[in-house]
Amino acid sequence: MGQNKKIVVIGSGFGGLSSAIRLAAKGHDVTIIDKRDKPGGRAYQYEINGFKFDGGPTVITAPYIFDEIFEAAGKKREDYFELAPLDPFYRIFDSNGKRFEYMRNEKDVLREIDRWNPADKDGYLKFTKRTVEIFNLFHPYTDKPFLRFKNMLKIMPGVIRLGAYSGTHSYVKRYIKNEFLRKVFSFHPLLIGGNPFDTPSIYLLIMQFEKEWGVYYAVGGVGSIVKGLADLFGELGGTVKLNSEVDRIMIQGDSATGVRLKDGTVMEADIVVSNADTAFTYRNLIPEKARKKYSNRQIDRKSYSSSLFVVYFGTKKRYLDSKLAHHNIIVSKEYRRLMKQIFKGSKLPDELALYLHMPTRSDSSIAPEGSELFYVLALVPNMKADIDWEKIAEDYKNKILDFLEQHYLPDLRENITAEHYIDPPYFKNTLNSHYGAAFSFTPTLLQSAYFRPHNRSEQFKNLYFVGAGTHPGAGVPAVLSSGKIAAELIESSIKQKSA
Repeated sequence: MGQNKKIVVIGSGFGGLSSAIRLAAKGHDVTIIDKRDKPGGRAYQYEINGFKFDGGPTVITAPYIFDEIFEAAGKKREDYFELAPLDPFYRIFDSNGKRFEYMRNEKDVLREIDRWNPADKDGYLKFTKRTVEIFNLFHPYTDKPFLRFKNMLKIMPGVIRLGAYSGTHSYVKRYIKNEFLRKVFSFHPLLIGGNPFDTPSIYLLIMQFEKEWGVYYAVGGVGSIVKGLADLFGELGGTVKLNSEVDRIMIQGDSATGVRLKDGTVMEADIVVSNADTAFTYRNLIPEKARKKYSNRQIDRKSYSSSLFVVYFGTKKRYLDSKLAHHNIIVSKEYRRLMKQIFKGSKLPDELALYLHMPTRSDSSIAPEGSELFYVLALVPNMKADIDWEKIAEDYKNKILDFLEQHYLPDLRENITAEHYIDPPYFKNTLNSHYGAAFSFTPTLLQSAYFRPHNRSEQFKNLYFVGAGTHPGAGVPAVLSSGKIAAELIESSIKQKSA
């Protein structure tokens, strides 16, 4: 019994749930604390007028990562929620509304390339060989910690040999000549908050993740995954304390001793795991005078991802005759300029880069009968930019809806029966994301792996980090893997001490 520890997990996002389940399955006394009224973190599900809107991630890949969590508890994932495969993965539209079907099968992709630029087929085949090499080299490290610089040195020869340090778009450009197709095969960094022109092509492994295991939809929405994980955690004896906000991680010397809540409640713990935003955790939950590393200035000077403006809406009519699929990406003409405005600009971009999610194409159960559910996401600068969201949010929402009505969803406005939006202040104030960055630190080479805040605090020996702001980074598979890494580090540390 002496090896069973009292563990507090701050936040019930995918990283928090992933680590908490694994730790509870090992017999530890685990409590998750969350400021909101139900679990999920970024994957929170809103229920409005009979519609179930997934608040955050919608693209599910690498189901084996979910399966491993349930297997760790002696359970089967399919007994808790269902994943339905999607093909095409994405439907990608150019600025004129002409589309590319992004399929799983290589023959289908080559047929699509043929429609756009037949001369690019050979280049694509060479490019995919490279992405497989990148994947084979780096995939084994996606669920391993990078606590020492020597871990980084192991992968650097491969990074250099494959040229995987160069920007994703320029990497694709070597193989693909058509300008639109270059956008098609370089957009994946956007899924983790990175600029395709800056994000190192090591992150092309995301593309290969999709090809290896497919892209899935969680029946009932991503909220069904959150419920499945939360149910499993409860079955293992775990406790979830909702409507409770952590005010401080209590520190004594080089150890965390527990947490204090906003209402003054003190919860002592042997181990603290933070699924709160990593920058926020250091900056707001640990007094600066107690920190030898990550001073406020150091944290503020790091590079942060874009933020998001997301409009959720439901319509009283179905749009089955539209040209839209389940996942749609609408790219702008002035792509490079727009990316610069989003990631480096100080004002709101003049063009739109949109991801349009239409899950009722696959699952009518999440909307009232005869209705359609949508989620449209626009990439916008984080709150380092000089944008008064209180003043312009409503106009910006209308701009997005007007664009969709004009180009994709006729008579949209007169058919909307449910509506909600989130903006950068939501990421800052509700999700506690520093600068309202939706994906924490940008995935640059010098903010990846060893250079990202570690899964075990470099200073406080029993404080651990999970989520987008630590290794391996943002995106559902990475965040779930961070939970696995932290849980294994904790188990290893307990065993060493008891040996």
